[in-house]
Parts: sequence; C-alpha cells; structure tokens
Amino acid sequence: MAYVNSDGARLHAEETGSKGSPIVFVHEFAGDCRNWEGTAAYLGRSHRCVAFNARGYPPSDVPRDPALYSQAHAVEDIRAVLDHFGFERAHIVGLSMGGYATVNFGIAHPDRALSLTIVGAGHGSDPTMRDTFLKESAAMVERLEKQGMAGMGDYMASQVRGRFRERDPKGFARFLAQLQEHSAEGTALTARGCQLKRKTIYELEDGLRKISAPSLIVTGDDDAACIDPALFMKRCIPDARLWVVPRTTHNVNLEEPDLFNRVVGDFIAEVDAR
Repeated sequence: MAYVNSDGARLHAEETGSKGSPIVFVHEFAGDCRNWEGTAAYLGRSHRCVAFNARGYPPSDVPRDPALYSQAHAVEDIRAVLDHFGFERAHIVGLSMGGYATVNFGIAHPDRALSLTIVGAGHGSDPTMRDTFLKESAAMVERLEKQGMAGMGDYMASQVRGRFRERDPKGFARFLAQLQEHSAEGTALTARGCQLKRKTIYELEDGLRKISAPSLIVTGDDDAACIDPALFMKRCIPDARLWVVPRTTHNVNLEEPDLFNRVVGDFIAEVDAR
C-alpha cells in the first residue's frame, strides 16, 4: 500500500507483482480499486500492477474544494501514480469514469502510455440523450447530499448493471456493500466536477485522432449507451481494436472476469512483443 501525492490530494494505491511492464488500473464512478483485484492478481504474475482510488474515494483524500475535482485532475492523478512508482510509461486500463480518464490521458500524455484499454466509456455522450443524462446526474448529486450513499440506489438499479445482478448476485451484493463505504461528499463532488462537466466522447474527436498508443476499446453489447461511442473511438484512434462482449452490460471486468483477464492480458502481451 502507498499514498501518492497529486495536486491537493493523497491517493491510496495498491501494487501487485514486481516484474514486467507496468499496468495502472483506473476505476469507475461507483467503484474503487478493489474492483481490479482479480485482474491485478492475474496480470500481476507477469507485470507490475497498480490500482488506486481516485480523489474523493477513501482511503484517498476527499478534498472539500470543488475546484479540485475535474477531468483534468483525473488525468493528472494517473500521471502522479506513474511518477510515484517510477514508471516512465505504463499500460493504462480504465473502466467507465476511469475509461474517460484513460482516453484523456492518452491524449494529454502520449509519451507516457504504452497502451490504453478503454472499457465502458461513453455514458452521457449521446447528443439526443445529453440533457436527460445531465438532469439525472444532477438529481443524483442532490440525493447524495441529502441522503448520503443511499442516494445512489436508483443509479445502481438501472439496467446498466442488469447482467451483473443476474449472473453474479453475490458479487453484485459485494459491489453494493463496497459502494456504501464510499464518501457521499466525495462522490457528489466527483459527479459535479467530472460527470457533469467533462467533454463527451464525440467532442474529443480531434484528440482521439492524435492518440499514438495502441488501444483496446471494450464494451458490453447490452451497455447501450457505450456501443456507439465505442464504434466512434474505433474509427478515430489510429491503432485501435474493438471488443464487443456478448450478453454483457457495464462491469465487463466483473461480469466476465476470466474472459476479460485473458483478452486484456493477450492485448498487453501483443503490445509488449512489439
């Protein structure tokens, strides 16, 4: 366990493995670094794996200043993790909110990314649903501020998690229990600073076309809001491959852990072999 200093916050980080090219895992809005334990254990046999909690997610710090939460902060937090562990470059693997941070890291720091694995990124990007997304996100923030973490109930009950609930009830219950341990204040500040203000995938087109790192784009075929953005990224990123996972919703790494670990491991091995 380590703590990484990054612009107004200390970030909790956990390392698995001691040899091979480094991999940094970036978690989703409703998750934390524990969601990556299975993948880090698998890939840690041949890589140095680091998973960290974003700012606002204890035991990382929860800064109270709203100005310390943004997409730019999320990108620079990844860079701070690389610097702390002495990684000149690393494979970056991110899910959902972490997928957005991974994309933007690839744009902002092309010299630091060995590869990008972008999983379930794109919610809120559909221009026909943009206003609805913003209204629902703002309502969730209000519930968090009034009800604490109980205010996440509607968010977690959505069909975006449907296959996870069906396939692995115990795993989903564990996920929910971990979610209740989060900071309501940190979660609300993250939503205000990142979810409500970040650019959509489509607004990143110019940057996507300049990404130099080999990229693996992953989406479940039942994660409806992420399919079109995944296709868009595939068309824009020069060295990209697309993996659409059948009968899967948002948490691909938890819904299909064995398959996810093998495919991502094979992709990283392919990049390293170059």
